[in-house]
Parts: sequence; C-alpha cells; structure tokens
Amino acid sequence: MNPTEAQRAPAPDTGVAGLDPELQRIVTACHHDPFQVLGRHTGTGGEIIRALLPQAESASLGEDGPELKRIPGTDLFEGRLPSKRTLPQHYRLYWKDAQGETHSRIDPYTFPAQLADFDIHLFGEGKHWHIYRLLGAHTHCVDGIDGILFATWAPNAERVSVVGDFNDWDGRRHPMRVRGGSGVWELFIPELQPGTVYKFEIRNRQNGSILLKTDPYGQRFELRPNTASLAVPKTNFGWKDQAWMEERAKSDWLHAPLSVYEVHLGSWRRDGEGGFLNYRELAAELVDYVKPLGFTHIELLPITEHPLDASWGYQTTGYFAPTARFGSPDDFRFFVDYCHRHGVGVILDWVPAHFPKDAHGLAHFDGTALYEHEDPRLGEHRDWGTLIYNFGRNEVKNFLIGSAMFWMEEFHIDGLRVDAVASMLYLDYSRQPGDWIPNKYGGNENLEAIAFLRELNTVTHQQHPGTLVMAEESTAWPQVTRPTWTGGLGFTMKWNMGWMHDSLVYMSKDPIHRHYHHDQITFGLLYAFSENFILPFSHDEVVHGKGSMLQKMPGDEWRRFANLRTLYTFMFTYPGKKLLFMGCEFAQGGEWNHSRALDWQVLDFPLHQGIQKLVADLNRLYRDTHALHGLDFDAAGFEWIDCHDAPQSVLSYLRRSGNDFAIVVLNFTPVPRPNYRIGVPEAGVYLEVFNSDSEYYGGSNTGVGHAMAEAREWMGRPYSLNLTLPPLGGVVLMLRGEEEADEALEPEADADTTDDPETPA
Repeated sequence: MNPTEAQRAPAPDTGVAGLDPELQRIVTACHHDPFQVLGRHTGTGGEIIRALLPQAESASLGEDGPELKRIPGTDLFEGRLPSKRTLPQHYRLYWKDAQGETHSRIDPYTFPAQLADFDIHLFGEGKHWHIYRLLGAHTHCVDGIDGILFATWAPNAERVSVVGDFNDWDGRRHPMRVRGGSGVWELFIPELQPGTVYKFEIRNRQNGSILLKTDPYGQRFELRPNTASLAVPKTNFGWKDQAWMEERAKSDWLHAPLSVYEVHLGSWRRDGEGGFLNYRELAAELVDYVKPLGFTHIELLPITEHPLDASWGYQTTGYFAPTARFGSPDDFRFFVDYCHRHGVGVILDWVPAHFPKDAHGLAHFDGTALYEHEDPRLGEHRDWGTLIYNFGRNEVKNFLIGSAMFWMEEFHIDGLRVDAVASMLYLDYSRQPGDWIPNKYGGNENLEAIAFLRELNTVTHQQHPGTLVMAEESTAWPQVTRPTWTGGLGFTMKWNMGWMHDSLVYMSKDPIHRHYHHDQITFGLLYAFSENFILPFSHDEVVHGKGSMLQKMPGDEWRRFANLRTLYTFMFTYPGKKLLFMGCEFAQGGEWNHSRALDWQVLDFPLHQGIQKLVADLNRLYRDTHALHGLDFDAAGFEWIDCHDAPQSVLSYLRRSGNDFAIVVLNFTPVPRPNYRIGVPEAGVYLEVFNSDSEYYGGSNTGVGHAMAEAREWMGRPYSLNLTLPPLGGVVLMLRGEEEADEALEPEADADTTDDPETPA
C-alpha cells in the first residue's frame, strides 16, 4: 500500500537544546550513519545501548530485562550495562506503546555492514553486471537470523530510511548507513518477511527536502495505482528449458529464420469479464496460437513495471520487475519457460532512452538530478514529457546494463528490442536550435550514449551468447549492427524503418497511380545489406489515426484484402527478418486499442481467415526455404530479375542461398497479366510453391501452377518462363528435380494451375 497523509508519521523532532550533536542528528533524522549512535557501544564502566523508538512509552532489553530510559525530550532510549553483564550480540528490544501493547524486535543496529567493499567499488566503476543482486531488497541471513537487506544509491542524501507498513511509514525508525563516499546506503532489518511493502524515504543534503521513492532496483511492485515496492523471496522456480538454452547458445542467428509476433499482453486477449489474463494463462494461449502460425519468437511490449496503462509500458518505473498486472515474477518465469519448452523464443521491449517524471520514481531521486541531467537541454524529452538518462555517469550506466543482464539471466529472455535508439544517439533529437548542447567536439552526437550502447551490446553478447539486441533506430546512423571493434554500435539487428515507411506509402496508393511511385518499392535494396535488418510492421503503424493494416489498403473490400496479401508476400520474401504486430496477422478491422482485446470476432469471416492462413503459410515457406532466410543480411542472397517494370507495377527477383534459389514475382495492380516473361538462371520445371491469390486465402485463384523454362534468353539470363500473374498477387516459384517435374507434368496436374484450396502451399 501507499501511505496517505494520515498514515504518515509526524515530522521529525526539531531537536532538543543541549543534546549531544550526534544524538541531535538522530533525533532530527539527519544522521548519515545511525550505527554511530544506535545499537551497542562501549562506554565508561560497561556498554551503552541506544534505540530510537517513536511512540514508545517504555522500553527494555527483554520482557523482564534491564530498562532503557528515555532521554528527556526525545524518543531516544538509553541503557547502561555493567561490564559483568552479558548480552547476546543481536539482542531483542521490547517496548510498550500508549495503549499498553507490547512490541519487540531484534535491534537492526547490532549488525555489521553487509555489502562487500569490492562490490561497491565495481558499482562505482560502472562494471558490476549483477548489481541487482545487491541493491534493492533481498532476503538475507546474518548469524542465523533471517531478514531483508535493503540497499540503494543516493549520493546527495543526508539521510535515507526504509519505510513501510512494518514501521508505520515513519522514516525515523529505520535509517540506513552510507558506505563511505560511494553514495550507497544499506540496512539489514531482521525478521522482515518476503512480501514486505516498502519505499525509501530520502532527505536531501542541500535543502532538507523529504522524498518518498520506490526502489529503483525493486523486483516486484504493487498493482497500479499503488506504487510501493515489495521484497521478493529467493526464487526456487524449476526451469525446464535447458535444451532451448543450450541450443540458443550455439545458434547461428545470422542465417536462421526469425519471425516475430509482437504482443501487448494487456490487449491481446482478456478474460470473460474484460480483465487481464495471468502470465501463466497467457503462456498457454499464446503458444497455442503462435506456434501453428509459424512464428519463431514473441516480442512483448514493455512488461517492465509502469504506472500508466496508456503508456503501453514505454514509461517504465521498474526496470527490474515484471508488471504486477499479469502476476508475480515466478508467473513470468513460467511464461518464458513454457514458451521455450514449446519452441518459441521471447524478446522483451526495453526502454533505456527515457523515464517518466512521476514523483515516486527515478526523477530527482535523492533531491537532485541523479539519473537524469539537470539541464533540460540534455535531460528532458520535450515531445514525450520524460527525462533522459545521464549515460556518462557510471552508476547510471551500471543500472541500465544491470537491468539488461537481469532479464537475460533471471528470466532467460532471448533478446531485447531497444526502444528509441535515435533519441539516444543525437543531442539535437527533436529539438529546436538553441535547445541542445553540442558535444565537446561541437557535434550533435551523444558520445556518452554511444559508449553506453557499445558496452551494453558487448557485455550482453559476451555473457549470454545467442541472445539478440535489436535497435529501433530510424535514421541513417552508420554501422548500427556492426561490431564495436570496427566502430559499430554492436547491435545484432536494426528495425528497417525506411523499408516499412516506403512500403506502406506505396501500398496506400491506388494501383492506377503506383507506376509513378515505383522507386519507393525498389529503393530499399540500395541499402538493404548495409545493416542486419528486421522488417517491422509494428504497433506504431496501427495507432494514432494511422488506421489498421487493412485500412491502409486502397480499394473495395476484395482489393484491400488482396493488397494486404501481396504486401505480406513482399515482406516475407524480401531480405531481412520479420516482425508483425498482433492483429495484423488476421487483418484486424480497426486501429489497435490498448484498453480492450483484439477484434477476434472478425475471424468469423472468410477473408480475415484467409489472411491468417496466408501468414501461417508464408511463415512456413520462409522457415523451410533456406533461400528465403539463409542470406538475409548478405547481398549474395538477392538478385533482381526485373526492377524496372514500373508501367505494369511488377517486381521480380531471385532469393538465393548457396545453390538453392527461389523466384518471386509480384503484381501490384488488379489486372491479371498473362504471358508475362521473366528470365531465370537454369533450365527445368519451376513449380509454384506459393500464390497469394489462391482461393484458400480469399483470392481469385489465378496462378502459374508450373512452368517449363525455355531456352530463350531474357533479361540477361539464358532461360525464361512465360507466366500468368495473378491480380494484386505474388507468386513464389522453385526449380524442382526430375521426379517432381514428372509429377507436375502429369495430365491431372496440368488441369489445375492453382493451389488446391484444401491443401495450401
């Protein structure tokens, strides 16, 4: 829960005249190291025991033990033990409140510092890749006593306290100790249990302001609108995905098929009452859905904890916690494990580019611009109303890299899609002149962000071989997916935003005008192999008035569906890996709405069923045809047959891997084109292995079936095919061996030149 004003403890005492300065700082909740005062200390003639016990009327060291006396005018209690009197190292305090109720606790100020100096040093250097195991709240055992060890980074704090239901949200009762000049504060509180609700109360050193903050390293949070952190137990989750993890570590992702289904868990499906499904329910339902459709991976819009549903997770406050909307951390572990055991990878959308200004979050965490820059020209995104990380600060860089490592290590995530990389790379991103500060060389490159991204990619790829880190980068920044040692950023892949934009603009044109815009559909091949590209039709393309994929297509109903089938055929046969947002695979009728489930009811209609069947078959074709994926990032994998037929709006090209090749021909007009000749590299029979115009998908069933290559030179090739092109359709042809050719040339095969609607390609 979050404390209301009524629940919050009264303001700390203002002090007592004549009180020892060290005691005064404890009383006024200003001490940076309460262990200097509280707990047990050697004094003249014996030990001195001190405890700060607000709301206590009396206190003692045991139910019948020595009494502790109140220091007048304060909530400090003190007792002296003669040297001959023994006391357990970790003694128990007892006290009675004004109602006469007795309370007790083991004194937390009897425990030594728990964090190792070396760990703190590594954090200060920005090199502690597992810092999430130390900072935050963790179950811990000291001298056989269980409790929770709390730690946070707040270098400009005068005092930091752990507050929660267990101490009535009173910042005086559990102040932490600072570890030298590191800015790291820690406190072990014995007997606290996992599930404890807590925050950090921080007093700024310069102005004395009090802030109530959730744990930046918190691994579980309350369900919004509440914002407190919850201490998590050590997980005993039994992973069963060892085979997947071993295979992933040795995978050849460069030459493997990758087809991603992008999902917003809150609106993919809902339960019968419109509520969210649990991670465990989602695991079974999603796998049962995407597996038959042939997708290799699921990509989740950010499920890192966030306060606002409408942000879709892109305004993250919990970088180490799966959102409580869908269950517990172990529920999410089950989700990933289930996907892996059924052959489906999981990619997480991850947001290191910015964070929200919510008062309970990272903004001005210790009363200063700690995670962000103070100057809004460096530290604020005007468009989004969010703050920008100070990538040059070691501890901030360590926080973010630690988050990436956390998801890969603790949840077996297979990769990260890094959001808004362009906004990180450019100091003048979406800024007016005078509203940005050049780098030390006078340029607009964010040198600190560049160094961070290179280190992020180096560390994750070294520590977790086979994982993918994909950049959403919308500019022509060079070498995004090239190794860091050659000057690149080191990402495994980059979203091809240019291809996506040009393709959608072209397809939005009425076919009668497309011949004027032919270069938009061919231009992408000029740079297609400059990076390791993934082709995205993502969530960003079906919101904010852009319309659904189906609504972008021109014409009447039949033409809109035919256009969409052709576009998807183009996508799945074009160089690059694939990504499709949920709902696009069945032609969602309207724009995506995050607040409700997809329009699953449209699958009652044949044309929508046809799009879903088409996507499933394209995925299978892409996955099973090495020529369509083996050289996605290599110019040797693509050859134009003809890119100049603008008058008829037809494209033809060849995809190749080794000796295998596939022929793709796309007709972007609603006019069937008989006797259309293309050049091919070899003699033989070419069989139609895919036709987007098959009646199985809702098409007109115009097709090729098979074609015998003629020894007639065409388009610079020694052989050619005479084809019939379907209207607004694409066909894929492959050269077959003699036995397959003989079967194709049987009379019954000749009689049918289209796909059998009962047995799709």
